[in-house]
Amino acid sequence: MTIPKPPFRADHVGSLLRPDSVKEARKKHLEDKSLSAEELEHIEDAAIRDAVVMQQDAGLMAVTDGEYRRSFWHYDFMGGLIGLDLEERDEGVQFAGVKLRPIFPVITDKLDFPDDHPMLAHYKYVASVTNVMPKISIPGPSCCHFRTAPSDIAPTEYSDSDALFADIAAAYKKAVAAFYEAGCRYLQMDDIFFAYLCDPKHRATKQDEGQDPDHLIDRYAWMMHEAIKDRPDDMVIGMHMCRGNFRSTHAAEGAYDPAADAVFNKTGVDIFFMEYDTERAGGLEPLRLLSKGRQRVLPGFITTKTGDLEPLDDLKRKFDEASRYAEIEQLGIAPQCGFASTEEGNALSYDDQRRKLDLVVATAEAIWGGVEA
Repeated sequence: MTIPKPPFRADHVGSLLRPDSVKEARKKHLEDKSLSAEELEHIEDAAIRDAVVMQQDAGLMAVTDGEYRRSFWHYDFMGGLIGLDLEERDEGVQFAGVKLRPIFPVITDKLDFPDDHPMLAHYKYVASVTNVMPKISIPGPSCCHFRTAPSDIAPTEYSDSDALFADIAAAYKKAVAAFYEAGCRYLQMDDIFFAYLCDPKHRATKQDEGQDPDHLIDRYAWMMHEAIKDRPDDMVIGMHMCRGNFRSTHAAEGAYDPAADAVFNKTGVDIFFMEYDTERAGGLEPLRLLSKGRQRVLPGFITTKTGDLEPLDDLKRKFDEASRYAEIEQLGIAPQCGFASTEEGNALSYDDQRRKLDLVVATAEAIWGGVEA
């Protein structure tokens, strides 16, 4: 059977609410030490199979493992890199009204991507249990820089930021090749810090650290481009951008304008998943900078932060507005973010999540006549 290839008119960012079976098993294995790694994997496998069926039954043509084997959307991948460790400390990253669990990346040595990174096996498993397009989401290259404090970067050669950027790009280039070798033809890199660098508060923080936020936007785009530029023609790259998503809270705000040109025209990415569920994301005007042709933007008009369903007529009106700035044929629909960027998940139910995915597909059917391009 021929599997339809992306881009699709309806898609989702990747993470899904963890079922109780996975939450309980991970606690027993990681905290209570009463469950073996093999038993945990067996329980995760079963839950992922159920998640794949749920996504396929909703009508989606691309499915993920829900990130069920992870604690965080980003740190689990980063912790698997050579030269990067994760440390637990007293104070977590501040979100709106709540703090993230206190895990911090520390660069201890020259960065590299290992041949046995565990997420290669994660991809292979989800690919083995679906009859549509399997997708895996990993953090984008910028995450290794943005989320690591300058004081937590030990190698002296990385005092030259260009040397650090070059090694991050090289590690990700190896990752792209490794995922392709594992069979991956749809790889998504969540590079949310382009959006963070549109927030005046985050820009000021970087300036206080002696870093030019506009220079960082340019360098982050360069890293992404270097990482993916030699991918084979049949590998599609997506990129998600948002302003934070921890237990239905956020960490940034501001329109995409400072980063839009670099994102659309300097990264080489094929599909952009862009948060657009609140006024914090600004207007749709930055979509005018999308190049004509094959690139696709999936505005996230459907929120994952609450279970309230957006009226279909409202979504149609938003796409009428979006089409003033980008061709409707270059648009699709996805939720604004994942449903569980960390294993705690957002403040909505499993049934709410399914209704949101149903709405994504229904919107694509109403506007474009179906999910496939």
